[in-house]
Amino acid sequence: MTQTFTERENIAVVRKFFEVGPSKGDLAAADAILAPEFSLHTPLPTPGPGIEAMNNVIITCRAAFHELHVTIEDIMVDGDKVTARFTARGIHKGEFMGLPPTGKAISMTGIEIFRVKEGKIAELWGEVNLMGLMQQLGILPVTA
Repeated sequence: MTQTFTERENIAVVRKFFEVGPSKGDLAAADAILAPEFSLHTPLPTPGPGIEAMNNVIITCRAAFHELHVTIEDIMVDGDKVTARFTARGIHKGEFMGLPPTGKAISMTGIEIFRVKEGKIAELWGEVNLMGLMQQLGILPVTA
């Protein structure tokens, strides 16, 4: 028998994922929230499929941006889809996408849409403001 999850429970799963995965780097806890068939769709280069790809994103971002913390700014739900607008903050102390560390504090925004199935995240579609990040790191000029 398949259990039906409420929209409130779906939001709670996504909130917990942000807390334990990107913000704390606890891959075991994050993995427990992801469905075995998890699929990741983001503009970031992510070696590996599924859960392995998500782990690579978390590891790469936490290695590049020390003290990384992700704050959910807005969260909305419609059935099994949860959308979160977030801000990630940290200090660029490790290589990121081939860029050497700058020591600069960053604040990067993004939006992610999660599909929750039976209490676990089955899919994630994400878009992040990489142009804004590159401007903060001094790689691209700031436009007026």
